[in-house]
Amino acid sequence: MTATLILGIDPGLNRCGWGLVLSEGSRLTHIAHGVIKPPPQQQLASRLHDVFEGLCAVIEEHGPHEAAVEETFVNSNARAALILGQARGVALAAAARRGLLVAEYAPTTIKKAVVGSGAADKTQIAFMVRRLLPTAGDVTADAADALGVALCHAAHGGFRKRAGL
Repeated sequence: MTATLILGIDPGLNRCGWGLVLSEGSRLTHIAHGVIKPPPQQQLASRLHDVFEGLCAVIEEHGPHEAAVEETFVNSNARAALILGQARGVALAAAARRGLLVAEYAPTTIKKAVVGSGAADKTQIAFMVRRLLPTAGDVTADAADALGVALCHAAHGGFRKRAGL
């Protein structure tokens, strides 16, 4: 049985959550988590750069095997959706720069994998993340969402399991 270190990313321009989970068969272990928070007064390009550099530093420090990113939730505010899409693109680029295979999951798919319901809210995600990964402690909503993305990827088998590695 091969252990796979999965980086989950909850992209955001104000707060980009990340979480690392080690998947060994059905055993899941919390490794680390955090939130990248660019200064809000910076211009858009600088904030995107901070998210990119922060994720690259996480990838360099921990050396994940695979990454998973939450897909953009499209809402009625086109500007907010565009900015979130740019943050998501930076997250994808940071993972690709390090040669990671990247899976993408819809928010409802993540919620269903972690909580059992695609209509779960952030409080329910955080609660289940703490139950499934007790060593994660009291995680913020953004870090809990990122760990949820990693858990979802593990539940879906990851790339290595599908390739028989």
